[in-house]
Amino acid sequence: MKHISILVPYDAVPAAIVDPRYLFTTVNQFLIAAGKEPAFNVQLVGLERQIPLNNNVFAVNTDALCNEVDKTDLVIIPALSGDMKLAIERNKDLLPWIVKQYNSGAEVTSLCLGAFLLASTGLLNGKACSTHWFLADEFRAMFPEVTLADGSIITEGDRLYSSGGASSYWNVLLNLVEKYSGREMAIRISKFFALEIDRKSQSPFIMFNGQKKHEDEPIKKAQEFIEENLTERISIEDLATRFAIGRRHFIRRFKKATNNTPAEYIQRVKIEAAKKHLENTRKNVNEVMYDVGYTDVKTFRTVFKKITGLSPIDYKHRFNRDSAA
Repeated sequence: MKHISILVPYDAVPAAIVDPRYLFTTVNQFLIAAGKEPAFNVQLVGLERQIPLNNNVFAVNTDALCNEVDKTDLVIIPALSGDMKLAIERNKDLLPWIVKQYNSGAEVTSLCLGAFLLASTGLLNGKACSTHWFLADEFRAMFPEVTLADGSIITEGDRLYSSGGASSYWNVLLNLVEKYSGREMAIRISKFFALEIDRKSQSPFIMFNGQKKHEDEPIKKAQEFIEENLTERISIEDLATRFAIGRRHFIRRFKKATNNTPAEYIQRVKIEAAKKHLENTRKNVNEVMYDVGYTDVKTFRTVFKKITGLSPIDYKHRFNRDSAA
């Protein structure tokens, strides 16, 4: 029987504690109903017997304290909420326990913004990780030694797992069910919870706002210029000349400040504008393409799919209410 320890950190998202517990106990119920032994011993583990959450709106009673769990097979770190630096500080006493369990052979998975706590252990240094796209820039700034897998639903390697944003954590949980209990059980669980199994990307849900939390004013002005001139063909040479910076130096500064090359930034700004047109208007794909400065249909579709994971028409069908109807 696998021992699963679901951590209950301070500032945790309650659903990210309840959902994995419900999922793994449901697997046990299915096995028992089939005349088999349960596969999992599921415990809620924390630093106190009762952990208040959401400004004391909720409280979770733990099954065991960390110092009472000498060895476990899987540690689940739920999503955190609020200020990430503060949340990490409040939960710093959990970090040695997570490292100890990993060094003793346990697997560790973070759900959504739980990646911030997992990264704080140092276990992810030199490795890849997924988290919610909304705080991707903050994650990179706090953990430069971790490679953030943009758009990925699940990242795994060396007994470490992480998931993308919000409900994406269901997919990493399904992945673990399949690993421990087989594909047939994973499919059954996905049907029971009405989940799309094998979902790989959160790219269709990413909203690109541009990274402007930096102090490089010429680069910030270059970003604003790009955003205000969507329909124009803007070259890197034009931008470098406009802001009186050498081309190679401009590219380096832009990448450092925004985590995108100038060419990538131009593409992402245009595609973000195209997404809004597809979501909110009745314009067809060609009209939208021209509105954001593309003139070649093949190029537009290729870039759009690269960034969103969907073709423009599939994106419109998924997110435009009139189109869906």
